[in-house]
Amino acid sequence: MNNILVVIPARGGSKGIPRKNLRLLAGKPLIYYSIATALNSKFNLDVYVSSEDEEILQTAIQFGAKVHRRDVAIAKDNTTLDPVIYSCYEYAKEVENKEYDYVVTMQPTSPLLRTISLDSALEQALGNVAIDTIISAKDDTHLSWRKVDNKFLPNYEKRVNRQYLTPNFSETGGFFISRKDIVTKESRIGANIELFVLSNGEELDIDTYEDWNICEYHIRKKHILFVVTGNNIVGLGHVYNTLLIANDILNHKISFLVDKESQLAYDKIASKNYAVSMQISDDIVNDIKEINPDIVINDRLDTSEEYVLNLKNFEFKVINFEDLGAGAKKADLVINAIYPEKSVLSNHYFGHKYFLLRDEFIYSKRKEINREVKSILITFGGVDPNNYTKKVLDAIGNYCRNNGVLINVITGFGYDKFDTLEVFKDVNIIKNTPNISTYMQQADLVFTSAGRTIFEISSVGTPALVLAQNERELTHFFASSQFGFLNLGLGYMLDNTELKNNFIELVESFETRLRMHELMGQKDLKKGRESVIKLIQNLINE
Repeated sequence: MNNILVVIPARGGSKGIPRKNLRLLAGKPLIYYSIATALNSKFNLDVYVSSEDEEILQTAIQFGAKVHRRDVAIAKDNTTLDPVIYSCYEYAKEVENKEYDYVVTMQPTSPLLRTISLDSALEQALGNVAIDTIISAKDDTHLSWRKVDNKFLPNYEKRVNRQYLTPNFSETGGFFISRKDIVTKESRIGANIELFVLSNGEELDIDTYEDWNICEYHIRKKHILFVVTGNNIVGLGHVYNTLLIANDILNHKISFLVDKESQLAYDKIASKNYAVSMQISDDIVNDIKEINPDIVINDRLDTSEEYVLNLKNFEFKVINFEDLGAGAKKADLVINAIYPEKSVLSNHYFGHKYFLLRDEFIYSKRKEINREVKSILITFGGVDPNNYTKKVLDAIGNYCRNNGVLINVITGFGYDKFDTLEVFKDVNIIKNTPNISTYMQQADLVFTSAGRTIFEISSVGTPALVLAQNERELTHFFASSQFGFLNLGLGYMLDNTELKNNFIELVESFETRLRMHELMGQKDLKKGRESVIKLIQNLINE
């Protein structure tokens, strides 16, 4: 077994940031982080803090470190670390009554260093006796310059992209691993040197207040995992919902996980350049455990109590959207903009006030209602599993053609029945447009299903006829006359003649369309997204 000493030099007289080593970083003194990193090592390290400052020494003891009271003669501004480390090394050998094989210098100014990186570097040193010193470093390859005789000269031969430059590395304060026989008052570095390159924040050193703020951000940053369903059966509403949330959370790590049946969701999320993976295990909880996030946000229909409790057993915080299952009662936060809830729970928020409008609807103007219907829009979401698009065209196509009514059809990301629309030669078919609000404003009537689109239509104020895709959509309380919609129930149960007659009645009644528009305008939907993000942020920050 190898004996390894860690020395954490922590002078009390720091100038750039006064009392830096004792200042609170994310709620703990800066010196805590290097102590905790070393004490968590699998190599059972002897961890010493060397300081001339009594308060630092006492704080170090509280966090489990041993201490070396440094001579004030080697605690000055111009003192290098070599005599400090050597003095502590000699002291620890006597106190511990042991010979050390390696001496590791860890500066408290590198709080983001992980124990796994320290242990990996120690494994490298122990595995190769020819290595004298391993120094933590960062890749600092850039187009750089030097000053010679008052002239600036390039440190490169040719201006090329960064990846083609000769690599250049800078030391960090993370660790400086030295074999014992090279540790003297004058040096801790031997002839055979290896660099251990750190990244992903571990390479950061705190020298300025700006560095401090960056480290604070990294420490407080959480990993948020969205677990999502999206396919030809349930559509892509869950995907669009979670993408909106992800876009509004800028200060945390975001990733996605989709279930085995959600290739469509996977493709859509990947197209937005988010990290996304597909379920591998039979139980998706195992995939979530492997990812090991801090927060799990579920938007995948109803969850079971067992599923949510399993997540919470791993100490993940759980947020559920549009969940009417038993698992909703066990989640930390539930948001149901679409479905009504029978019971009142303190962590459940439901109703139109919590709908997530996309930017194009938040900033769009409301429609003015025309006396004559000149244009209609047919849009049944990302998938349209029942092909209501064709059903509506079959029902009203001839009427619109004979009366000069323009028909625009917007299909979603997952729609795959274009061959059934080929007979409708005078219909404009727009595939997966990024600005559907423009078409909603231009239309005098809209045909849609009872999903999230109804909230978007309401924000614009265009009268709409609703055909539910399934029984679940029948429970969407907002798609009703109370909020300005003509809900025709399950579309596949609706006769085409009845569909046509309801449409013509609206076309011929300006007063009815105006009243629908007015009812839609009574609900302000533009603040819902802000309210939801605030609820999520509050839970993250608890």
